[in-house]
Parts: sequence; structure tokens; C-alpha cells
Amino acid sequence: MNIVLIGYRGTGKSVVGELLAQKLNREIISMDAEIVKKAGMSIPEFVKLNGWPKFRDLETEVARELAERDNIIVDCGGGIIERPENIPALRINGVIFLLQASVDVIVSRIADGTERPALTEGKTFTEEVAEVLDRRTPIYSEAAQHTINTDNMTPEQVANSILATCNQITGS
Repeated sequence: MNIVLIGYRGTGKSVVGELLAQKLNREIISMDAEIVKKAGMSIPEFVKLNGWPKFRDLETEVARELAERDNIIVDCGGGIIERPENIPALRINGVIFLLQASVDVIVSRIADGTERPALTEGKTFTEEVAEVLDRRTPIYSEAAQHTINTDNMTPEQVANSILATCNQITGS
């Protein structure tokens, strides 16, 4: 069974995924890193050259490939839910955890990040996060099998919560 982490940028997916990988002695796979490897360029470069639809095509391809693996931790990009076919693919062999955080917490965590291009034009960073979260939150919630709000939790606490849920699922 894979552990699949979804949620907006800055909710803790990468840090929590690394902790889970250490605790479970499993491989963690960043979908964004896999996309960069396949594309041979950074995500901002790829999107600039090819556009968001081609990026989403590549993301879906990676989701399908990872769904065929077992006992891995999958750190999904924030937009994995933009294509409806991605979630059923990831559920084939995985349990999906949504990591959530408030706009203010997300902005404070990722304000200096440059790994992703802007999703909206002409907005402040905080406005963009709020707008995208407003649109994506219902989709994230529908996709998730379990939800954890990371605002007031350490990454260690989030990882332990996920482990406890997985133990309940598997009966361990």
C-alpha cells in the first residue's frame, strides 16, 4: 500500500513525506521531481515552453506510473487534483491523505519559493493562494480519504497521525 500525500504547496507534504519514508524505511517519490526528470527541465521552464495542459499530461503519466508501484510514499504536486483521472489512479494501490493549512500559514511557508510559476495573473501572492485554494479545496476534499490540518502541528505530529491511520487500516 502506498501513502499518497496531496494538498496545496506549503502544507507540509515534502517534509512529512521524508519523515514517513524514514520511519517506514520506504522510498519517497516527489511527483514534481519525477516530472522534472522526464521533462529534462524545471517546471517553470516546461510550463513556459509547453503550457499548463502539457504539464498536466506529464503529471498524469507520472501518476499512472507511480500507481503501479508498491510501498512508496508519493509526494504529489499541489495540482494533482486538476485532472480527475489522477485520483482513481493513485487510489489503486494507495491511501490518500490531504494535508491542509490556512492561507496565512501557506503564504508564510512558501513566500520565497521559486519552483513553480504563478497560477494566476495580476494578483498578489496571498490573493493567488486564496483564490486557488478556494477553487481546489472541494476537489481536494473529495479526493482525500483522510484529512489533516497542519496549521498547528509539527511535521512529526502529522507523520505520526498518518502512521496511526495506516496502522488502523492495515490492522497493525
